[in-house]
Amino acid sequence: MRKSKQQQQNFVLKAFGEAIRNRRLDKKLTQEELGDAAQLHRTYITDIENGLRNLSFLTMIRLATALALPLSILLTEAESLDGWHK
Repeated sequence: MRKSKQQQQNFVLKAFGEAIRNRRLDKKLTQEELGDAAQLHRTYITDIENGLRNLSFLTMIRLATALALPLSILLTEAESLDGWHK
């Protein structure tokens, strides 16, 4: 069964949030530490990781920079999750 446009958008946001969370945990950072490095509030990081925020490109760049990664790596990791293109 095909996903509706809204379901697909929600999945993409959740997948990107999961990629952020995985990389944050790999680097042993708290949400507050990542937020400080990206100049974002801890609760905003929580919302991102839970797929509740539709991020601007600049916010994605700030997160990637704070994680010392190219944005392309985060996007590739999010895309690799099952269901991204369905």
